[in-house]
Amino acid sequence: MTAAPSTSRPAKTSFLDRDHIVAEPGYNRWLLPPAALCIHLCIGMAYGFSVFWLPLSRAIGVTQAKTCADLTLASALLTTTCDWRVADLGWIYTLFFVFLGLSAALFGGWLERAGPRKAGLASALCWCGGLVISALGIYLHQLWLMWLGSGVIGGIGLGLGYISPVSTLIKWFPDRRGMATGMAIMGFGGGALIGSPLAQMLMSHFRSDTSVGVWQTFLTLAAIYAVFMVAGALGYRVPPAHWQPAGFVPKSITNAMITSRNVDLKDAHKTLAFWMIWAALCLNVSAGIGVLGIASPMLQEIFSGRLIGHPELSFAQLDIGQKGQIAAIAAGFVGLLSLFNIGGRFFWASLSDKLGRKTTYATFFALGILLYAAVPWAAQAGSMALFVGFFCVIVSMYGGGFATVPAYLADIFGTQFVGAIHGRLLTAWSTAGIIGPVVVNYIREAQIANGLTGSMLYSRTMYILAGMLVIGFVANLLVRPLSDRWFMADKTIPAPATPRGSAPGRPTANRPDLSFGIGGGGFTSTAALAWAVILLPIAWGIWITLSNAVILFK
Repeated sequence: MTAAPSTSRPAKTSFLDRDHIVAEPGYNRWLLPPAALCIHLCIGMAYGFSVFWLPLSRAIGVTQAKTCADLTLASALLTTTCDWRVADLGWIYTLFFVFLGLSAALFGGWLERAGPRKAGLASALCWCGGLVISALGIYLHQLWLMWLGSGVIGGIGLGLGYISPVSTLIKWFPDRRGMATGMAIMGFGGGALIGSPLAQMLMSHFRSDTSVGVWQTFLTLAAIYAVFMVAGALGYRVPPAHWQPAGFVPKSITNAMITSRNVDLKDAHKTLAFWMIWAALCLNVSAGIGVLGIASPMLQEIFSGRLIGHPELSFAQLDIGQKGQIAAIAAGFVGLLSLFNIGGRFFWASLSDKLGRKTTYATFFALGILLYAAVPWAAQAGSMALFVGFFCVIVSMYGGGFATVPAYLADIFGTQFVGAIHGRLLTAWSTAGIIGPVVVNYIREAQIANGLTGSMLYSRTMYILAGMLVIGFVANLLVRPLSDRWFMADKTIPAPATPRGSAPGRPTANRPDLSFGIGGGGFTSTAALAWAVILLPIAWGIWITLSNAVILFK
C-alpha cells in the first residue's frame, strides 16, 4: 500500500533551499547540464589566466616592463613603482587551486544538505566579486589585492562552483555515470576556450598609452560572468528521493572494482584506496596544471618570431607590435588546450565506462610519461605541430583525470556520499596547485638567471613532470577493492522532499515506476534553447581558437 500523494512542499522553505528545488512532474533532466555549464564555463576562465601574465608584467611600463633589481616576493606585494614578475603573478594561479580544494573539502558536506542552488549563487558572488577586487588591485598596483580577490575569494568561488553540480548530475544520470561526470566537469576545462580570446579582445579594446587594459577587462568579465552564473544557479534542480529514470534497470555488479554498497563519509579517508586515488589525482594534476599556468608565455618564449614568420627573431628582439601579435597567437594556443581539456573530460570519462577507471588512469600516466619526455625534443627541433600536438593530448588526459575521478570514487566508495568524498579528495588539487606552478615558474626563473632562453627554459621542467607521473602510475596500481569492514549497514541520509503530485516513500513492488513523471522529454524546444545558450559561445570559442591555431601547424 502506498502513501497518499503529497500536495505541497515543506513549510517555510526559501527559494534557495534544497527542498524548494526538488524537480516536479514534467521536469526534463536535460535542462540540468546547461545550468551546470553556465557556471563551469565561467569559473573555468581560471585556466586562461596566463593570458594576463605578460600584460600585467608591464602594467606600469606599458610598453616595456619597469623592473627593479632588488624586488622580492614580499616587496612585490606592496610595490607601486615596480612591475610585477610573471612568477609573482603565478601565485594567483596557485591560490586558485589551493582554495578550490580547501573550500570543496570544507563545504562538500554542507552542499549535500543545502543543495546546488545556494552553492552556485555563493560561487557567483565569490568569483565575480574576486574579479572586481582584482581589478581594484591592478588599478592601485597592489598585488596583494589581486592575491586576495582572485586567488583567495575567487578560489573559494571556484570550489563552490566546481562541486555544486557533480553529485546532482550523477543522481540525475545513474544510467550514464561516466557521461554524467564528464558533463559535470567538462565545462570547467572549457572556460578558457571562450574566456581567453574574449579577454584578449577586451584587453586590445581597452589598451591605451597609459594602460595595458587588464583592470577594465576584469570588470567587464565580472559583469558577464555574473549574469550567466546566477542564471545557472537558479536553473538547478535535484531529483526526489529514490528517483530513477523511466525504464531504468540497474545492471548487476560483476566488476570487483565497482561496489553496490556505500562507505560512510567519516571512514572514506581512512582507507588506503582513498589516499592512492588522492596521490594519483595530485600527481596527474601537478604535471598538467604547471604547464597550463605558463602555457601562453611558454609558447611565446620558445617559438618567438617563428610564430609570425620571423624565425630569426628571439623573444627579446621582438618589438611591442610583434609581441602583441604573438600574444594573440599564444591566446589561441591556450584556447586550443582548453578545447582538448573540455573534450578530454567528456571523451575519457565516457570511455572509462568501457575500460574501467583504474585502466583509464593507468593510460593517463603511461602515455603522459612518454609525451612529457618527448616535448623537449619537439621544442629543440622547432616543430610547433608536434609541440602543440603533444600538449593537446597531455591536456586531454589532464582533463580526463578530473572527469573520471568522481566515477572512480563512486565505484570504490558507493554513490551515497560521493559528492562530499569528492570534495575532500580535491585537497589533492590544492596540493597540486602549489607543486605544479611552483616547479614550472621557479625552474623557469632559475634557467633565466643562468642565461638560458627558448626551448632550454623548459626542458628540465618537462623531465621532472614526467618523473611525477611515474610515481602516479605506481599509486594507481595500488588501488584495490575495499574489504567488507569499511561498508555501512543499509541506511540512508536525509532525502529531499517528494515532488508535488507524486506518492512519497520507498519503492515497492506495487510501484515499479520510480520516475514520478520526471526526467523524460529529451531535447524539447525548451531544452534546445537552453543548450543553444551554451553551445553558441562554445562554437564561437572553437572558431576563434582554430582560426588562431592554424599557424601553429604550418
